[in-house]
Amino acid sequence: MTEITRYILRFMTGEHLPDDVSRFVGYTSDSSSFPDYKVVIIPSGFFEEGSYGTAKTKPSIPPGHIEGVPFLYGTPDVERVGDTVVVHADLVASTYFLLSRYEEVLHRDIRDEHGRFPGRESLPRRAGFIDRPVVDEYGRLIRGWLGSTGVPRQELVPFIRKVNLTHDIDVPFTGRTWRSVAGKILSGRHPVAAVREKYAPLEENPYYTFPWMLEQNRKLQCATGEERCRMLFFFRAGGKTRQDRPRYDPGGKDIRSLFSLCRRYGAEVGLHSSYQAGKEPSLILSEKRRLEEAFEMEITQNRHHFLTAREPEDMEYLEAAGITDDYTMGYADVAGFRLGTALPVRYINPVTRRLSALRLHPLTVMDSTLNEVKYMNLTRDRAEEYCMRLISSTRNVNGELTLLWHNTSAIERSGYLRRLYAVLTGKLGE
Repeated sequence: MTEITRYILRFMTGEHLPDDVSRFVGYTSDSSSFPDYKVVIIPSGFFEEGSYGTAKTKPSIPPGHIEGVPFLYGTPDVERVGDTVVVHADLVASTYFLLSRYEEVLHRDIRDEHGRFPGRESLPRRAGFIDRPVVDEYGRLIRGWLGSTGVPRQELVPFIRKVNLTHDIDVPFTGRTWRSVAGKILSGRHPVAAVREKYAPLEENPYYTFPWMLEQNRKLQCATGEERCRMLFFFRAGGKTRQDRPRYDPGGKDIRSLFSLCRRYGAEVGLHSSYQAGKEPSLILSEKRRLEEAFEMEITQNRHHFLTAREPEDMEYLEAAGITDDYTMGYADVAGFRLGTALPVRYINPVTRRLSALRLHPLTVMDSTLNEVKYMNLTRDRAEEYCMRLISSTRNVNGELTLLWHNTSAIERSGYLRRLYAVLTGKLGE
């Protein structure tokens, strides 16, 4: 049994259970070894030489269902062989497909204008289960089968174990540079007003909604406890593409002031690796070092600008740069469970089949995904309903919820996004 297979079995069984419980679950078609386990999952041939990485491993749509849960390989048959429950749905291969972003390797020709694999093209979206953490649901099935054989196990009580309130610092201010002043004057703004905005206190800047967001976050923290609710701010430190504008100096006065505000509220800080670094991931290390030098602290957390973690194997550069936790794993165009789980999971490289120590934290909801016309284009009521569905799904599997809200989504003219953030954080605190 490979290291990845062992990890997947352990992950599905549930890390809230003792490690030896997962050893009651086998992944084999050798009937002579069935008595060694309480539950056996029959391999479908997904990992076999000549199949792995080829079109033979493309799952069909609609997927099969086992006890109401979608799976990708094998058949839904469950039988008893002696004292062992034998499951013919290949939940290991199904989990691997989702956790490793395997389909993105099979479909390298499918990318959007930013080089990202589109959520609307993903199998979970097309098969209708993007709003379900099915990998975590597999765990619930396995624990049920174990219990039927007499193995003691503690089932999860619906509960969100952690909320990550995250904010990407893309456009922290407006009108704070001479280039911006010139642009506003050329677009018709009165020169005096444009210059006054440049030198006005940050608190008067229309994009400086950070105090409001931090107050919403603190209310939730007080309701849930700091150990269950974290604030994370991701700052950029590089990038020369058009998408990396406006460029700001992480060591500049305004950013230092914002950094100090975040720290006063107990917020953590991470790298918002640039759009350019998404194309050239070798730049991640230099950007991380620049941010560490500016903030005089070690940086171990990351999210890619524009969510441009383009190819699955590019995550290797994060680990090489000393990043331990990444928060990029959500689709820009569809909110949901990109990796099929609501829990942090170790990165699996589907090309080299290597299990990394890098932890991926699934991104549940990004603000602009909900209201952008080119993305989900939801009304306020539908957006709230969809978000609550994802929150409920996360709660049912005892998962971790990650929200991404930009400061520009908290300005008064941002449509419903400011109000929605207050509603969601309020309900999470109930």
